Amino acid sequence: MKAIVLVGGFGTRLRPLTLSTPKQMLPVVNRPMIERVVETLAKGGVTDAVLSLGYRPDAFIDYYPSGFCAGVRLHYAVEPEPLDTAGAIRFAARHAKLDDTFVVLNGDVLTGLDLTQLIALHRARGAEATIALTPVEDPSRYGVVPTADDGLVLGFIEKPPRDRAPTNWINAGTYIVEPSVIDRIADGRKVSIERETFPALVRDCSLYALQSYVYWVDAGTPATYLEVNLDLLDGKHRAPESGVDPRASIASTAKVLRSVIGSGTTIGPEAEVVDSVIMRGSRIGAGAVVRDSIVGAGVTVGTGAALTALCVIGDGQTIEAGVSLEGSRLPSSAGDG
Repeated sequence: MKAIVLVGGFGTRLRPLTLSTPKQMLPVVNRPMIERVVETLAKGGVTDAVLSLGYRPDAFIDYYPSGFCAGVRLHYAVEPEPLDTAGAIRFAARHAKLDDTFVVLNGDVLTGLDLTQLIALHRARGAEATIALTPVEDPSRYGVVPTADDGLVLGFIEKPPRDRAPTNWINAGTYIVEPSVIDRIADGRKVSIERETFPALVRDCSLYALQSYVYWVDAGTPATYLEVNLDLLDGKHRAPESGVDPRASIASTAKVLRSVIGSGTTIGPEAEVVDSVIMRGSRIGAGAVVRDSIVGAGVTVGTGAALTALCVIGDGQTIEAGVSLEGSRLPSSAGDG
């Protein structure tokens, strides 16, 4: 079984962390997000994965010089221009000459989905494509997918108003796809799989779906990126993981609770780091407080400074001593995305 992993986006929602680093190369408990994603594929029997690349392809290629990630052989398809979700799938499939059933996975989704169950339903129904579904409280941010009892998809409604959503089951970003779907996708322009391809499959009664209550997070925003890091510490996805890299230095009087501390990071005396992610090579000064926030690589947080309420600090920034920030993004020119 082969797979396409969609990792070509600019990650604007996660700026400033993604100003120089692709979203899927950001660390999740001190390992690149892409490794966590590819592990899901490996457990489902995938042997080869095509990374559909756009923004900073060198970051992926250079990090995995052996051509393997989580035991899966990597191939690279670099888009000459952004082609949207279906366009990217078509480009990668043609580039890799995929001519049999394959998996597609959004590169910012961390999930406990058992791919073998999705594949089994796909084959049992003779579907052209089969998608994984997950329940959410607010479906208005996603593609909403009502189904019949046998899994036949009855509609694909992209981001409906909350009070008009026919169900709270949404597209979870994992698909099993037949090569015939690629022939449906127009060449040479942007094509959305959610707005064009899936609705066409619905009309032809060839799209099925599997509902699942397994762990699922779209880690594409600061809030959900922080959430997935803390979930792994808490053991909500798998066995609890240790968040403190052994190459970090933490003063004996510092307090570090439920946080990820990257390699080479220094936490000074009397500092407090709570429910936060501190990436590699950063320095948290004496008496500083970092709470519910994300600090990029090589950041300096000065003595007595405070970062709270989901501050997001980009790589290499300096927070001067005594400065107090709440919910800030630095550099601020990064925008909200």
